[in-house]
This record gives sequence, structure tokens and C-alpha cells, in this order.
Amino acid sequence: MDESDKELLNEIQWTFPLVTRPFDAIAKKFNTTPEDIKSRLKELKEIGVLRQLSAIFDTRKLGYTSSLVAMEIESDKLDYVASQINRHPGVSHNYERDHEFNLWFTLAVPPGADLKAELEKFNVLKGIKKVRMLPTLQLFKIGVKLDMVDDKKHEIAPSEEKKEVKNVEFNPTEEDKDFIRELQKDMDIIDEPFVLAAKNLGITENELFEKMKHYENIGVMRRFAAILRHRQVGFTANGMIVWKVPEDRIKQVGETLGSFPQVSHCYERPTYADWPYNVFSMIHCKTHDEAYEVAKTIQDQINVDEYNILFSSREFKKTRVEYFVENSFSLEETLSAS
Repeated sequence: MDESDKELLNEIQWTFPLVTRPFDAIAKKFNTTPEDIKSRLKELKEIGVLRQLSAIFDTRKLGYTSSLVAMEIESDKLDYVASQINRHPGVSHNYERDHEFNLWFTLAVPPGADLKAELEKFNVLKGIKKVRMLPTLQLFKIGVKLDMVDDKKHEIAPSEEKKEVKNVEFNPTEEDKDFIRELQKDMDIIDEPFVLAAKNLGITENELFEKMKHYENIGVMRRFAAILRHRQVGFTANGMIVWKVPEDRIKQVGETLGSFPQVSHCYERPTYADWPYNVFSMIHCKTHDEAYEVAKTIQDQINVDEYNILFSSREFKKTRVEYFVENSFSLEETLSAS
């Protein structure tokens, strides 16, 4: 990747033109041709850097229930348990982390499903010693943007403003579900990529763009953007910084953490006797040393004494949940065969 590729990826991770010929609009911004932009993006996809160009939806706004789950697994059973958990369509991220709780994954279930019951389906797997459900109690920030341009590093300071969205109750109709199923697909890198989606939905392109903008305004769609593969672009030190924050400071600390450009996700989660950390923040760095430095600089500004960084040492699964396309999930078939 050259500097132009990095600049291009920086741009489309956050803003993607919702127009008939988006690559023409991007080319204009970079003073080049649409052909050049398309060929760069196709190449970035082929080498595994660009994972997807699609709408990114808000799980909770769609009526889904989700939770981060931490498990302590016997080390010789870890690969087996992780591979079985990966089979669940609601599991989008699954990592080994360097901690007693060595397996961490997110599980989301559609409206009407019972998250706890779905999680209990994994109880038949041998090797699981402990399970801790860590659902979101407060969401302070969500949105990964990997800064690809090294000489444009942000100062480590709480400088970002939170994006305001209208707090509207959203109960998806069948029409909404069709729309979401269509827009979560990976977009083709062609001159007029939205034509097919509009045609499949039986609406005009303008109606498609209006609907997308409406979804964005009410927070159902976070944005339409590029999603990158962290490790392939050099961000191999993905650290989950967990903080033990005094109860009366959780909101203030969470909001401050969320305004650091280096923090991509920030949540309040429940504590347990063997898990005292209540605020979680994700950072993506190129080295462990850099991550420790970022964490220390943040700590100096938020004044929280106790924290820990859990790095992901292996990625077992990383995908997007496909909304409104689930099949029921069971482990019986595999277990009887094993």
C-alpha cells in the first residue's frame, strides 16, 4: 500500500458518498479518475485489507439482544470450543485473550429470542470452566476508524464530539427487514453500485438514499463505510483496556474515554467477584508498547488507578452479524459426530 491507498482508506472508513456514482465523487476529492479509485479498491480487497463496503447497522436499534461473553476454557480444549462457538450465526467476534478468561466472543440474537438460553446451548461443550455474561449497561462509543496515515497521528486527548442521533423507537417492518438484508451485503465496486439494491427493493435510487439518510438520522444505520481487516493493515496490538471505575464516576469516565480518537468502543459492563472491571475501551495499535503508552496517557487524564489491558492473541472469528437471516442453531449434530 502506498500513501494514496492509505489516504483513500482513511476517507472511506468514515464517509462514503451516497450518490449514484460514488467512485466519481471520491475520485474528484482525490483529484484522480474513478477508474483509478475502483482499481485501487479492488486491489485492496484482493490482498485482504478491505473486508467490506456496506451499511453498518446498530444491533440494539434493530431489536437484537447481544452480550460480550468471557469464558475460561481448559487450554487443550480451547481450539475445539472456539470452533464450535464460531458455528453460531449470532457470534460475530471471537478471540483468544491473554488472561485467565481466555475466550471472549460477542453473541447477538434476534427479536424474540432468549440470549441466556442461546448461550446455555454451549454448556454441552467439554472444557468450559467458567462463563461470564458481560452485556452493555451503558454505551459510550462504538465505531472503528483505523488511522492509516502515520504522520497524521492524533494527539492522545479527549477531542472527539459524540455524533448526535434522534432517540426514536424503531420497530422494523417486513419492508425495513428487506432493506436491511439488502444494504448489509458487500457492495460491488462498479460505477453505479446502488442500482441493483434499489432494483431488488423495487424503489428508485433516490428513495434508497433518502431511506439510508433517515436510518442514519435515527441511529438505525451507524454509517455506510469501509470495514478493514485490522491485522492485515498492521494493527496487530488490539487491546481491550478494562477499568475499575468508582460507581459515581462511571458516566463521566465513560464519556471522556469515548471522546479519545484512539478509543473505538467504550461500554459500561457488569462486574463479578472474579471480574472487578466495569468500563471497557478498545484501542488498536501497531505494537504492544504503543498500546501500553496510549493506555498510560489515557489513565493520566481520567484518573483511574486500576486497569488492565487484554490483548487478542488469536482471532477465531471476525465477521458482521447478518441481520434477519438467522437459522436456528444447535450443537447436537456436531457433538454426536465428534
